[in-house]
Amino acid sequence: MRNTNPADPEPTSPKQSTMTTHILFDVHHLYYLPQFLPVYRVLQARGIECEFVVYRNTELQPVLDKAVADEELPVHWVDSEENARDYYRQQRAEWLILGNSFKYLDDLPTATRTALINHGAGIKGAGHDASMCRVNVRFAEGPYQLRQLQKHYPQGTYVDVGFSKLDPLFSAETKNPGLDLTVLGLAPNKPTLLYAPTFYPSSIECMSDHWPAEFAHYNLLVKPHFFTYTKTRYSAQRRKLDTWRSADNVFIADVSDYTLLPFMASADLLISDASTALFEFAALNKPVVWCEFLKLRWSYRGPFRYRYTRRMDQDILRYADIAVHVQRYQDLLGRVRSELTCPGRHQAQRQNYTRELMGLTDGQVSQRIVDYLMDGTLPR
Repeated sequence: MRNTNPADPEPTSPKQSTMTTHILFDVHHLYYLPQFLPVYRVLQARGIECEFVVYRNTELQPVLDKAVADEELPVHWVDSEENARDYYRQQRAEWLILGNSFKYLDDLPTATRTALINHGAGIKGAGHDASMCRVNVRFAEGPYQLRQLQKHYPQGTYVDVGFSKLDPLFSAETKNPGLDLTVLGLAPNKPTLLYAPTFYPSSIECMSDHWPAEFAHYNLLVKPHFFTYTKTRYSAQRRKLDTWRSADNVFIADVSDYTLLPFMASADLLISDASTALFEFAALNKPVVWCEFLKLRWSYRGPFRYRYTRRMDQDILRYADIAVHVQRYQDLLGRVRSELTCPGRHQAQRQNYTRELMGLTDGQVSQRIVDYLMDGTLPR
């Protein structure tokens, strides 16, 4: 019987020296795929049978269909977590790989072990929620997350492997994952900036309508958060994107562009808010500009500012010196020029924090995950 105490997950050991023949990936949201795909490619190369269980979404179904087709994924479609649970009970796979918590863990067959590869970097406290630690093994992406998990849920099984999402950017075996700027209508001879704001609180509404013209000497790649496109309340952000879209030095990602990796590979500098994208990009040892001019709801302003401070994840703020900070949009251009002129200014912080937060960036994270899934060991 499975342990139902969320703060005291049952430590279990993987089978030793037994070939796993069937692995399922629970794709509750499209943005789980960048974490899963590098692991899947390694399993695929080793001849392991895999299947992606993808949740249908009426509004996003064409996007989901495209992602599945582009990646040539073996897929089983479900409509709900209940449907997924029933399928997992029927399949009795050796492993179920999750990107977040799953409320029906206790209903799974005892033969099916569960592993969690967090869908985002473990800097945010939400990644340490008890519900995400009830799996048989949780893969941690660096020493910091490993310490946090062991501290709060010491009975769990955690393995520090690194951040699988970044493998394609560091693996010598992977073809260039970057974008073709010419195909996008941009100038390859210009420096390229990536603007990847989060959805809330976001800087996007505070950016100038004339931002492309004011940054005419740069290519501007804009990668909005998934929720900017999919949540009704962020219509003002979508209007801002439409304002920029016609500029000849701008390329704005579509909702179907679910992975940040090609944009990171192509950019010389990242502009973002308090987002885990800051730390993912810093792992490439390229400069980062952190925007602190944010559009806050009225309930977070003035005397209610304390609510925003309370909402802000203190884990992220602890690593704030990984980037140069900008308090006003008017200062953004100057900061960008300065960082591109001296891109090594924050190199020491970037490298130290990458080791702490992302672990090894050697392109072999997925290999370590698969080695563990196969026999419970990691290569020395």
